[in-house]
Amino acid sequence: MSEGSRGSSLAFGQVVIGPPGSGKTTYCQAMSAFLGRLGRSVAVVNLDPANEALPCPCALDIAELVTLPDVMASLGLGPNGGLIYCMEYLEANADWLRDRLQALRGHYVLFDCPGQVELYTHHQALKNVFAQLAKWNFRLAAVHLVDSHYCTDPGKFISVLCTSLSTMLHVELPHVNVLSKMDLIEQYGKLAFNLDYYTEVLDLSYLVDHLASDPFFRNFRRLNEKLVEVIEDYSLVSFVPLNVQDKQSMRQVMQAVDKANGYSFGDQEHRSLEALMSAAVGADFHFSSTLAVQEKYVQSQDKAVEEEVMDL
Repeated sequence: MSEGSRGSSLAFGQVVIGPPGSGKTTYCQAMSAFLGRLGRSVAVVNLDPANEALPCPCALDIAELVTLPDVMASLGLGPNGGLIYCMEYLEANADWLRDRLQALRGHYVLFDCPGQVELYTHHQALKNVFAQLAKWNFRLAAVHLVDSHYCTDPGKFISVLCTSLSTMLHVELPHVNVLSKMDLIEQYGKLAFNLDYYTEVLDLSYLVDHLASDPFFRNFRRLNEKLVEVIEDYSLVSFVPLNVQDKQSMRQVMQAVDKANGYSFGDQEHRSLEALMSAAVGADFHFSSTLAVQEKYVQSQDKAVEEEVMDL
């Protein structure tokens, strides 16, 4: 049977990528449950050979093919080199992946990917795996998770913007950048600007000026200006805020991804979505949802200030 005929029907899904600790596995678990409540048949595929403690069963696990501890022990590699070897091994055994995915036809697939950044910025193995999935008629969007606490540090946020841009250019998939763990952002300090400044990546010259107030970063002003110019010249990076415990936030991310990978839901799912949300949502949902997250953040900051005043 030819490769094209074996995967003749379209399948939709997401490849969930991002640095370690950004919440990829938690996102897959939450999005799977959310989409399941809408009536989608969802399958989670674990492509992270270092992910040994999965919080929920997966429809397909790369551990059946290769595991990071085995590679490290047999080849004497460290964690980073071992993980790269695992991805190259997966690429070389693409037939194994294709055969296992045949059983998941008709499902919306969430691919939980490793957290090693270089796999998405310059290494070719995982990019080639994604290209193979496209040949097998998978219509995928890359969901790039970034921990929202980076917004509280202007220097780190510029680094995140550069990494996100590099990832978008390298992976070559429809792309949705997500600021994860928005429910925890107040634990890391006060934002220098409103939340929409970070999600929409507005005029970054203000961020450079803010950095210049720090004696350490003042010496690197020209470097930061050039980095900001690169980001703004491409004009590709923006973020969707995510709190996996909030239904409206999950809906916002779902709609952004559905638009990116071309998935269009039917009447039954539409009715399920309306029942789940149990409230009418205006057309300008992205702005209103971001505003709601911003209001929650401001309220938490105001409450903290009030408690400090009371303590005095």
